[in-house]
Parts: sequence; C-alpha cells; structure tokens
Amino acid sequence: MKGRIVNYRRGVTTQTNDQMVVEVEGIKSRAEASNLAGKRIVWITATGREMIGKVGKPHGNKGAILVRFNKGLPGQALGTEVEIQ
Repeated sequence: MKGRIVNYRRGVTTQTNDQMVVEVEGIKSRAEASNLAGKRIVWITATGREMIGKVGKPHGNKGAILVRFNKGLPGQALGTEVEIQ
C-alpha cells in the first residue's frame, strides 16, 4: 500500500520533526484510517537507506494518519512516497 508524506505534525508555533502526516491511497475516512494503526511505514532515501516508522493514529476526518519515526525525517521527505507494510 502506498502513501504520500504531506507535512510534519505541527501546531501554531511548534513542529514535531519525528512525526509526519501521511495521506494513504484509497483511504477516505477516519474509520478506514484507524485500521492502519500499528503498521510499519518505510521511507527510502535517495541513497537507498530505509527509515522505518510506525502508524500511530488517524489525523483529521479525511483519512490521513500520523506516523512516528525513530529519527526525524529531513525536509526532502515532504511530498515523497512511502510504503505501508
């Protein structure tokens, strides 16, 4: 299953670099997104290194999810694809 990194998790004055908001293809509601909780997410860098994260919870009502990575992702990750396993 594929997804796209949309943004960092953020508030008005804060940004959480180790948590990303991901939109998943084919998921359109909060109920469908909640079924993905606990799954692994893999983002591959340009050099081939795999960075692994874990789905936490739904974000919003349109099917986006929050993913927590062990180490924060760089800004180049925004807009790129991830693999959901």
